Amino acid sequence: MNCEMDIEKFDPESRLTTNDTMFSGAVSCRQFQDGYRFSVDAVLAAHFCTPKNTEIILDLGAGCGIISLILMYRWGDTIERIQAVEYQPQLCSLSQKNFRENGFNHKCSCVQGDVKTILDVVRPESFTLVICNPPYYTLGSGRKSEGGECSLARHLVSASLDDFTKAASLAVKNGGNVVFVYPAELLASLMTSLSRVRLEVKQMQAIYSYSNPPMDAKLVLVRCVKNGGAGCKLSPPFYIYKEKNGSFSQEMEKLYLP
Repeated sequence: MNCEMDIEKFDPESRLTTNDTMFSGAVSCRQFQDGYRFSVDAVLAAHFCTPKNTEIILDLGAGCGIISLILMYRWGDTIERIQAVEYQPQLCSLSQKNFRENGFNHKCSCVQGDVKTILDVVRPESFTLVICNPPYYTLGSGRKSEGGECSLARHLVSASLDDFTKAASLAVKNGGNVVFVYPAELLASLMTSLSRVRLEVKQMQAIYSYSNPPMDAKLVLVRCVKNGGAGCKLSPPFYIYKEKNGSFSQEMEKLYLP
Protein backbone atom coordinates (compact mmCIF):
# COMPACT_ATOMS: atom_id res chain seq x y z
CA MET A 1 0.00 0.00 0.00
CA ASN A 2 1.35 3.44 -0.89
CA CYS A 3 -1.37 5.38 0.93
CA GLU A 4 0.91 6.92 3.56
CA MET A 5 3.23 8.29 0.85
CA ASP A 6 0.27 9.95 -0.84
CA ILE A 7 -0.97 11.43 2.41
CA GLU A 8 2.38 13.00 3.25
CA LYS A 9 2.06 15.29 0.22
CA PHE A 10 -0.74 17.12 2.01
CA ASP A 11 0.02 19.15 5.10
CA PRO A 12 -3.07 20.01 7.18
CA GLU A 13 -1.13 22.95 8.59
CA SER A 14 -1.30 24.62 5.16
CA ARG A 15 -5.02 25.32 5.72
CA LEU A 16 -6.69 27.14 8.57
CA THR A 17 -8.38 24.85 11.07
CA THR A 18 -10.66 25.25 14.04
CA ASN A 19 -9.98 23.21 17.16
CA ASP A 20 -13.35 22.06 18.45
CA THR A 21 -13.77 20.15 21.70
CA MET A 22 -16.18 17.55 23.04
CA PHE A 23 -16.78 15.89 26.39
CA SER A 24 -15.87 19.00 28.42
CA GLY A 25 -12.60 19.40 26.56
CA ALA A 26 -11.45 15.79 26.89
CA VAL A 27 -11.42 15.34 23.10
CA SER A 28 -10.35 17.90 20.52
CA CYS A 29 -11.14 17.72 16.82
CA ARG A 30 -9.46 19.91 14.25
CA GLN A 31 -11.60 20.76 11.23
CA PHE A 32 -10.80 22.77 8.14
CA GLN A 33 -12.30 26.22 8.49
CA ASP A 34 -13.07 26.41 4.78
CA GLY A 35 -14.14 22.80 4.18
CA TYR A 36 -16.36 19.96 5.29
CA ARG A 37 -17.34 19.91 8.97
CA PHE A 38 -18.96 17.05 10.84
CA SER A 39 -22.57 17.20 12.03
CA VAL A 40 -24.80 15.39 14.51
CA ASP A 41 -25.06 12.48 12.05
CA ALA A 42 -21.58 11.31 13.01
CA VAL A 43 -22.21 11.74 16.74
CA LEU A 44 -25.37 9.65 16.51
CA ALA A 45 -23.71 6.92 14.45
CA ALA A 46 -20.78 6.63 16.86
CA HIS A 47 -23.13 5.96 19.79
CA PHE A 48 -25.54 3.57 18.08
CA CYS A 49 -23.68 0.28 18.54
CA THR A 50 -21.67 -0.16 21.75
CA PRO A 51 -18.37 -1.87 20.88
CA LYS A 52 -17.64 -5.23 22.48
CA ASN A 53 -14.35 -6.34 24.01
CA THR A 54 -11.48 -6.58 21.50
CA GLU A 55 -13.63 -4.97 18.79
CA ILE A 56 -11.81 -4.31 15.50
CA ILE A 57 -13.55 -1.36 13.87
CA LEU A 58 -13.60 0.15 10.38
CA ASP A 59 -14.55 3.84 10.15
CA LEU A 60 -15.59 3.96 6.49
CA GLY A 61 -15.49 7.44 4.97
CA ALA A 62 -13.91 8.94 8.07
CA GLY A 63 -13.75 12.63 7.19
CA CYS A 64 -11.83 14.36 9.99
CA GLY A 65 -11.96 11.20 12.11
CA ILE A 66 -14.73 12.29 14.47
CA ILE A 67 -16.43 8.89 14.75
CA SER A 68 -13.13 7.23 15.64
CA LEU A 69 -12.39 9.95 18.20
CA ILE A 70 -15.75 9.42 19.91
CA LEU A 71 -15.36 5.64 19.92
CA MET A 72 -11.89 5.86 21.46
CA TYR A 73 -13.03 8.29 24.14
CA ARG A 74 -16.06 6.20 25.10
CA TRP A 75 -14.71 2.67 24.70
CA GLY A 76 -10.98 2.94 24.06
CA ASP A 77 -10.09 0.49 26.83
CA THR A 78 -12.06 -2.33 25.20
CA ILE A 79 -11.45 -1.56 21.51
CA GLU A 80 -8.55 -3.46 19.99
CA ARG A 81 -8.05 -1.30 16.91
CA ILE A 82 -9.76 1.25 14.65
CA GLN A 83 -8.89 1.61 10.99
CA ALA A 84 -10.26 4.74 9.34
CA VAL A 85 -10.49 5.01 5.55
CA GLU A 86 -10.94 8.37 3.82
CA TYR A 87 -10.93 9.15 0.10
CA GLN A 88 -9.80 12.79 0.31
CA PRO A 89 -6.06 13.12 1.09
CA GLN A 90 -6.23 16.30 3.15
CA LEU A 91 -9.04 14.95 5.34
CA CYS A 92 -7.12 11.70 5.75
CA SER A 93 -4.05 13.61 6.90
CA LEU A 94 -6.20 15.69 9.24
CA SER A 95 -7.65 12.51 10.79
CA GLN A 96 -4.14 11.26 11.49
CA LYS A 97 -3.33 14.57 13.16
CA ASN A 98 -6.47 14.37 15.30
CA PHE A 99 -5.59 10.83 16.40
CA ARG A 100 -2.07 11.91 17.39
CA GLU A 101 -3.15 15.03 19.26
CA ASN A 102 -5.68 13.05 21.32
CA GLY A 103 -3.21 10.26 22.10
CA PHE A 104 -5.23 7.67 20.18
CA ASN A 105 -2.70 6.88 17.45
CA HIS A 106 -1.61 3.69 19.24
CA LYS A 107 -4.97 2.19 18.27
CA CYS A 108 -6.22 4.46 15.47
CA SER A 109 -4.86 5.08 11.99
CA CYS A 110 -6.26 6.48 8.76
CA VAL A 111 -5.40 5.43 5.22
CA GLN A 112 -6.38 7.09 1.99
CA GLY A 113 -8.57 4.71 0.05
CA ASP A 114 -11.47 4.39 -2.37
CA VAL A 115 -14.52 2.41 -1.25
CA LYS A 116 -14.82 1.03 -4.77
CA THR A 117 -11.48 -0.74 -4.25
CA ILE A 118 -11.66 -1.18 -0.48
CA LEU A 119 -9.66 -4.42 -0.50
CA ASP A 120 -6.64 -2.44 -1.71
CA VAL A 121 -6.37 -0.92 1.76
CA VAL A 122 -7.98 -3.44 4.17
CA ARG A 123 -8.09 -7.22 4.39
CA PRO A 124 -11.39 -8.96 3.56
CA GLU A 125 -13.65 -9.89 6.48
CA SER A 126 -11.16 -8.53 9.02
CA PHE A 127 -13.45 -6.23 11.06
CA THR A 128 -16.04 -7.03 13.70
CA LEU A 129 -17.78 -3.63 13.37
CA VAL A 130 -18.06 -1.20 10.46
CA ILE A 131 -19.51 2.30 10.91
CA CYS A 132 -20.35 4.44 7.90
CA ASN A 133 -21.71 7.97 7.52
CA PRO A 134 -21.73 8.10 3.71
CA PRO A 135 -22.56 10.90 1.30
CA TYR A 136 -26.32 11.11 0.87
CA TYR A 137 -27.36 12.95 -2.23
CA THR A 138 -26.88 12.83 -5.97
CA LEU A 139 -25.44 15.94 -7.60
CA GLY A 140 -28.09 18.60 -8.00
CA SER A 141 -30.03 17.52 -4.91
CA GLY A 142 -29.67 18.07 -1.18
CA ARG A 143 -27.68 20.90 0.38
CA LYS A 144 -25.43 22.84 -1.97
CA SER A 145 -21.83 22.86 -0.77
CA GLU A 146 -19.17 25.52 -0.80
CA GLY A 147 -16.50 23.58 -2.67
CA GLY A 148 -15.17 20.28 -3.90
CA GLU A 149 -14.33 18.86 -0.47
CA CYS A 150 -17.82 19.49 0.86
CA SER A 151 -19.40 18.20 -2.33
CA LEU A 152 -17.50 14.91 -2.11
CA ALA A 153 -18.45 14.51 1.55
CA ARG A 154 -22.16 15.20 1.06
CA HIS A 155 -22.88 14.01 -2.47
CA LEU A 156 -22.46 10.71 -4.28
CA VAL A 157 -19.74 11.99 -6.61
CA SER A 158 -16.84 9.55 -6.44
CA ALA A 159 -18.82 6.52 -5.21
CA SER A 160 -22.42 5.30 -5.04
CA LEU A 161 -24.44 4.03 -2.08
CA ASP A 162 -23.97 0.51 -3.46
CA ASP A 163 -20.20 1.06 -3.39
CA PHE A 164 -20.35 1.91 0.31
CA THR A 165 -22.58 -1.02 1.29
CA LYS A 166 -20.48 -3.43 -0.78
CA ALA A 167 -17.28 -2.14 0.84
CA ALA A 168 -18.79 -2.61 4.30
CA SER A 169 -19.87 -6.15 3.47
CA LEU A 170 -16.45 -7.07 2.08
CA ALA A 171 -14.66 -5.71 5.15
CA VAL A 172 -16.85 -7.07 7.97
CA LYS A 173 -16.59 -10.60 9.31
CA ASN A 174 -19.47 -13.05 8.97
CA GLY A 175 -21.84 -12.24 11.84
CA GLY A 176 -20.24 -8.82 12.35
CA ASN A 177 -22.15 -5.56 12.79
CA VAL A 178 -22.46 -2.71 10.29
CA VAL A 179 -23.93 0.70 11.20
CA PHE A 180 -25.18 3.25 8.67
CA VAL A 181 -26.73 6.68 9.25
CA TYR A 182 -28.84 7.89 6.32
CA PRO A 183 -31.68 10.29 5.50
CA ALA A 184 -35.03 8.77 6.46
CA GLU A 185 -36.51 9.76 3.10
CA LEU A 186 -33.95 7.51 1.38
CA LEU A 187 -34.44 4.50 3.67
CA ALA A 188 -35.88 2.29 0.92
CA SER A 189 -32.76 2.76 -1.20
CA LEU A 190 -30.52 1.94 1.76
CA MET A 191 -32.47 -1.20 2.66
CA THR A 192 -32.33 -2.46 -0.92
CA SER A 193 -28.61 -1.81 -1.18
CA LEU A 194 -27.85 -3.54 2.13
CA SER A 195 -29.90 -6.59 1.19
CA ARG A 196 -27.96 -7.03 -2.06
CA VAL A 197 -24.73 -7.59 -0.12
CA ARG A 198 -26.15 -9.86 2.60
CA LEU A 199 -26.29 -7.20 5.31
CA GLU A 200 -29.51 -7.96 7.17
CA VAL A 201 -31.06 -5.13 9.18
CA LYS A 202 -31.39 -6.05 12.87
CA GLN A 203 -32.07 -2.66 14.50
CA MET A 204 -33.40 0.70 13.33
CA GLN A 205 -34.02 4.04 15.01
CA ALA A 206 -35.76 7.05 13.49
CA ILE A 207 -34.18 10.43 14.28
CA TYR A 208 -36.42 13.50 14.46
CA SER A 209 -35.42 17.14 14.74
CA TYR A 210 -38.08 17.70 17.43
CA SER A 211 -41.44 16.33 18.56
CA ASN A 212 -43.51 19.52 18.69
CA PRO A 213 -44.86 20.38 16.20
CA PRO A 214 -44.88 16.85 14.74
CA MET A 215 -42.68 16.29 11.71
CA ASP A 216 -41.31 13.48 9.57
CA ALA A 217 -38.13 11.70 10.63
CA LYS A 218 -34.92 13.39 9.46
CA LEU A 219 -32.47 10.49 9.69
CA VAL A 220 -32.44 6.79 10.35
CA LEU A 221 -29.81 4.74 12.15
CA VAL A 222 -29.51 1.17 10.93
CA ARG A 223 -27.53 -1.72 12.42
CA CYS A 224 -27.02 -4.76 10.22
CA VAL A 225 -25.46 -8.17 10.68
CA LYS A 226 -23.66 -9.88 7.84
CA ASN A 227 -25.67 -12.99 6.96
CA GLY A 228 -27.93 -12.28 9.94
CA GLY A 229 -31.20 -14.12 10.36
CA ALA A 230 -34.75 -12.82 10.47
CA GLY A 231 -35.92 -10.28 13.03
CA CYS A 232 -35.45 -6.54 13.43
CA LYS A 233 -35.86 -4.32 16.51
CA LEU A 234 -37.31 -0.83 16.07
CA SER A 235 -35.86 1.42 18.78
CA PRO A 236 -37.84 4.32 20.31
CA PRO A 237 -37.72 7.60 18.35
CA PHE A 238 -34.85 9.96 19.10
CA TYR A 239 -35.30 13.76 19.16
CA ILE A 240 -32.32 16.04 18.52
CA TYR A 241 -33.92 19.24 19.86
CA LYS A 242 -36.45 19.99 22.58
CA GLU A 243 -38.54 22.04 20.17
CA LYS A 244 -38.30 24.00 16.95
CA ASN A 245 -35.45 26.54 17.25
CA GLY A 246 -34.79 25.14 20.71
CA SER A 247 -31.76 23.68 22.47
CA PHE A 248 -30.58 20.08 22.36
CA SER A 249 -32.87 17.51 23.92
CA GLN A 250 -31.73 15.75 27.08
CA GLU A 251 -30.96 12.62 25.06
CA MET A 252 -28.81 14.56 22.61
CA GLU A 253 -26.99 16.44 25.36
CA LYS A 254 -25.98 13.13 26.93
CA LEU A 255 -24.06 12.22 23.79
CA TYR A 256 -21.83 15.27 24.27
CA LEU A 257 -21.28 14.83 28.02
CA PRO A 258 -18.20 13.10 29.50
